[in-house]
Amino acid sequence: MRQWWFCGDLILAGLILAGLIGTPAGAEEVIQYPAPVNERDQRDLYIIELLRLALDKTVDSHGPYRLEPASEALTQSRALAELSRGRELDVVWSMTSIEREQLARPIRIPLLKGLLGYRLLIIRDEDAPWFASVDSLDPLREVRAGQGHDWPDVDILNANGLSVVRASSYDSLFLMLDQGRFDYLPRGLTEAWAELDQRPEMAITVAPGLLLYYPTAAYFFVAPDNAPLAERLTQGLETAIADGSFDRLFFNHPQHKEALARTRASVRRVLTLDNPVLPAATPLNRPALWYRPDLLPREP
Repeated sequence: MRQWWFCGDLILAGLILAGLIGTPAGAEEVIQYPAPVNERDQRDLYIIELLRLALDKTVDSHGPYRLEPASEALTQSRALAELSRGRELDVVWSMTSIEREQLARPIRIPLLKGLLGYRLLIIRDEDAPWFASVDSLDPLREVRAGQGHDWPDVDILNANGLSVVRASSYDSLFLMLDQGRFDYLPRGLTEAWAELDQRPEMAITVAPGLLLYYPTAAYFFVAPDNAPLAERLTQGLETAIADGSFDRLFFNHPQHKEALARTRASVRRVLTLDNPVLPAATPLNRPALWYRPDLLPREP
């Protein structure tokens, strides 16, 4: 009799891992997410809070959960590869692209309301006067941008005639900029200021009066066959949008409030780029999911 119970447990566990059925009622669902690059990497604090919010909204319908970081930091491409194979990670977040939506299952709700596509340029202090005079893409085509080697931004910048130097790691980007290996580092509006503050030893700053823009979205991604988690995250995010808690978290998060105030986006020159890797299914027709930084934020 014990052997039959043991075999039944193994079959049940296999079905859960395969995503064919959900976690049994009352059982705690363990959800692993990407670990930060290092101790000072604070880029994802808001995203993790939003992930927790979505999961909290679905405890009654889907049961308890526990979030755990992965055992090691992974590049974006490796994290998506591990996710698609069902190894270690249960959810990742990333800028979307046609290729990435073929690798993993997107939850098509922009986590940053589109702000990831508004890019401040981190530059060397000495180059600020030159960048202050830039009023079109043509001058930027004469200098070099820096990007992570596996970031979708590389294809976007290249498609718009901008030269890109690739870096093998996140931290090395700032060292390479400081050393003159490239001339500017486009970073998300909600990322750039914190990254500068964390590197006071470097003579780098945000280019005055300038903002790049291309339409894009950062999503949660799950494994292609993990329908239960995809449904749970979709339900949780939609509930948070409907009851206003998504916007309250977004607008009141300290990193966002500071970044929007310091950027003063409404007085910057916005240079618009085409995004050829943006999937056709991007929900651009849902205004509630997007934010225009040229408008003052309205807290709900």
